[in-house]
Amino acid sequence: MESTRNIRLNGTGIWIGVAVGAALGIGIALSSRRKRTRWESAKEVTRRVADRSDELADVGRDIMERVKTIYEEGCHVVEDANQLWSQGRKLVGV
Repeated sequence: MESTRNIRLNGTGIWIGVAVGAALGIGIALSSRRKRTRWESAKEVTRRVADRSDELADVGRDIMERVKTIYEEGCHVVEDANQLWSQGRKLVGV
């Protein structure tokens, strides 16, 4: 009886009750949360991609233009290197 009185006086019993109630509430909330299946997740990803298809097309176009520019510049560098190589061989007499 003495220990019960000490718990009530210190307020520890109230805090234990609050902690247990919070733990039960969190447990119930997490267990009742709707879980997604793989199919639902795949449909969600598809929907998000479809919503941004215009942006994806623009970004894809920009990337292709940059790759085209890099390729063309690379071709020019190779042509210049080939000409320099030919001129060097002529100078050496090979």
